Amino acid sequence: MTKKQLNIGLVGYGFMGRTHSNAFLQAGRFFDLPFQPVLKAVCARNPERVQAFANNWGYESAETDWRKLIERDDIDLIDIASPNDTHAEIAIAAAQAGKMVMCEKPLGRTAEEARTMVEAVEEAKVPNAVWYNYRRVPAVTMLKQMLDDGRFGRIFHYRAKFLQDWTISQDLPQGGEGLWRLDVSVAGSGVTGDLLAHNIDTAMWLNGPITEVVAMTETFIKERKHNLTGEVQAVGIDDASSFLCRFANGSLAMFEATRYARGHKALYTLEINGEHCSAFWDLHDLHRLQYFDHRDESIVRGWRNVHITDGDQPYMKHWWVPGLQIGYEHTFTHQFADFVTAVGEGKPCPPTFRDGLATDLVCDAVLKSAQTRQWEAVGEA
Repeated sequence: MTKKQLNIGLVGYGFMGRTHSNAFLQAGRFFDLPFQPVLKAVCARNPERVQAFANNWGYESAETDWRKLIERDDIDLIDIASPNDTHAEIAIAAAQAGKMVMCEKPLGRTAEEARTMVEAVEEAKVPNAVWYNYRRVPAVTMLKQMLDDGRFGRIFHYRAKFLQDWTISQDLPQGGEGLWRLDVSVAGSGVTGDLLAHNIDTAMWLNGPITEVVAMTETFIKERKHNLTGEVQAVGIDDASSFLCRFANGSLAMFEATRYARGHKALYTLEINGEHCSAFWDLHDLHRLQYFDHRDESIVRGWRNVHITDGDQPYMKHWWVPGLQIGYEHTFTHQFADFVTAVGEGKPCPPTFRDGLATDLVCDAVLKSAQTRQWEAVGEA
């Protein structure tokens, strides 16, 4: 039987545009979805490059104005993979037009901006989600299931870090294509909203709400040439950000993110310590979960290296035979498959925009604490 189509309009053709497009193409091939995803249109400002992107990925058409994309009656879902300063305007307009909306992280440049997006999608009652893809790493998903089952008992500690090194050079300019993450007016913040946002979303999904934080940030290079103006301007983003926090369940946590950790390209690790168990996960070894259970017999008690490839482990039955691992790109496929399935069932698919707002509220508290040098409470989503 022919499935009803889910027509997708993508905004943005950068790194995230590619990961999303791959997910749209692969999800229906490996998951039994209630709708058939169709790459209907892609939108970006450069007409030649957006058409080339459309040709490469199989989009039926291309636009250079996102407003025209939203006005089209043949588009069901607007996917926002453009820079942070475009998220709110596009998402609100899409929701008001009755479109489903998926949006790259962080949801807004600030929690205030994110809240306007939440209000728009909830008032319009349209399905919505934020692309926090690390929730869909099978090892992390399995950790969530184990925590929900109560296997760890009371949680005492959580720690996470996300380390990169790509902005160390003082000759690197800010702003424009490829470097908009260094322009505070476009990005909203530096590593806090770009890297720590991932850590925070995963942490609250696994361990519950964060209630208060105390933080420090640093901008190591104070001025950079701006690609668009050619002028040397002050740098407004944070190059490094670290914070301590308390969770609502009483556990304590430490978070760190930087783009000045020489030798690290994308080192994301997390560890959680509970009354009975501990677990550790590393993005560089994403198909493995390091796991310790104190209730094991003492003579064999120790850390286990669990290889997440079996069919009874999250998502893996949809892929290859046991022992063959998957990678980063599969996390986006998992999230899109979950989103389409939830739409078919009339259910929300976390992380929703409101979940994205919760993360933005923590980011705002981190940035505020770095200025006040005091503990700051996290606002309610």
